[in-house]
Amino acid sequence: MSEAISERTLLRWAESLAGVARTGIGFTDSQFERERYEEVLKIAGDIKAAAELGDGASDGDGHVSEWMKDVGRGVPGYVTPKVAVGAAVTNDDGELLLIQRADSGIWLYPTGWCDVGYSAPEVVVKEVLEETGYDVEPVRLIGVLDGMRLGASRVPLYSLLFFCRVVGGSMKIHPLECIDAGWFRRDNLPSPTLGAERWADPIFAAIEGEHRDVFYDDLRRPVWRGE
Repeated sequence: MSEAISERTLLRWAESLAGVARTGIGFTDSQFERERYEEVLKIAGDIKAAAELGDGASDGDGHVSEWMKDVGRGVPGYVTPKVAVGAAVTNDDGELLLIQRADSGIWLYPTGWCDVGYSAPEVVVKEVLEETGYDVEPVRLIGVLDGMRLGASRVPLYSLLFFCRVVGGSMKIHPLECIDAGWFRRDNLPSPTLGAERWADPIFAAIEGEHRDVFYDDLRRPVWRGE
């Protein structure tokens, strides 16, 4: 018997189909092509609804409506993953700063969407200060992660992970962003912590002074199978 396809894989397939369809709508001048792309979008919506609810007969019209809101013309309509940043912040004791997210209750390093008008390192500084009260200095980029593959997002995104050091401030968590926050060593990470099997080793290697190449997700072969 074949292995069941995971919810995460179905969501990725749905978002990929939706991206192709929305990009096609944004670039075509043919009404016939537009109608076919809209049909693909409906199929993607049904796949996403079925993945979320576990019901093959679920109606994906709500997802289609949300996707259609973002359809543009030409290059602005080319659908790409959103961009976010993550901050692997360390202190003088060699510990890692983690927050417990208010939206999910999971523990993770501070993260945030990249705002227009800011460079990626500037967003890192802003997000850490807003979420935890600490002033940090980005040291270097250490990782590029696919958010959907990590399980950190239900929308397509790439997260740029920066290694940072605390240079000031004090713990003051944002009540809307965080339930809790703290400093942790490799052997006492809190639970539930998201994706630590992927990022803990390279982050603590950086904390311990080891210089490695930027890490990123392995290639899938074929790309549409596997997590």
